Amino acid sequence: MRHDQPMGGLKKLLFPAVAAALALGILLNLGFWQLNRLEWKQNLIAKVEAGVTKSPVDAPAPRSQSLGEDFDYLRVKVTGEFLKGNTFYYTSLSDPVGQAEGPGLMAYAPFKTQEGWTVLINRGFLPQGLDGEARDAALNAPDGQMVLTGLLRLSEKPNWTTPTPDASDRIWFARDTGAMAQLLGLENERLAPYSIDLDASFTPEGGFPQAGETIVRFKNDHLGYALTWFGLAATLIGVFLTYAASVLWPRNKAVEDD
Repeated sequence: MRHDQPMGGLKKLLFPAVAAALALGILLNLGFWQLNRLEWKQNLIAKVEAGVTKSPVDAPAPRSQSLGEDFDYLRVKVTGEFLKGNTFYYTSLSDPVGQAEGPGLMAYAPFKTQEGWTVLINRGFLPQGLDGEARDAALNAPDGQMVLTGLLRLSEKPNWTTPTPDASDRIWFARDTGAMAQLLGLENERLAPYSIDLDASFTPEGGFPQAGETIVRFKNDHLGYALTWFGLAATLIGVFLTYAASVLWPRNKAVEDD
């Protein structure tokens, strides 16, 4: 006669069931959180794409407010004059607004506002191989007070994959405005935590620096992350059901006769 022990099997499943339920709850919450982030990111992208052509607003002063991701690509204006000095950000243009493309450098120059604080201005693109005379002419920022307009770009912090800056040539591989400014001897207390990419209309007659080359791009992997978490949740359910079935209805169970 075959003796099944369903109550004993249920007791054996109690702890694994509780652990699986807790893990399932965590995985589902992570998946739904990523879906919420996806919706937020899509709204942000739509806002940025609509806002890059809007009338500029006054650029926020340093420490006037906390700047979140929604400030990135905000079209702003600032009044003041350029200071001496340049730093550079390595990039490569594949779909330029102007004529020059390929590898090269974005030229950043310090700009002192009429309010007394400073911001780094991305004046535009210098293609690799530009001859020395043309490069020197391009790096001479215009004198006098002026009103600039462009897109606000939040400062970046390099990670372990970012190449080390070339301090001798003042070339950075991340938009680390604090480090760039430090090399130029600027005071961090009066420095904006962002830079401004000039509009294309500020390209000089000589063609360089080639302004208006901001790449409007957001990393948006939230759907993939959400599917990963939901996939893990489905896998967990399948594994637990298989285990539960093996406990409640074991195969090849010995048959004992009374």
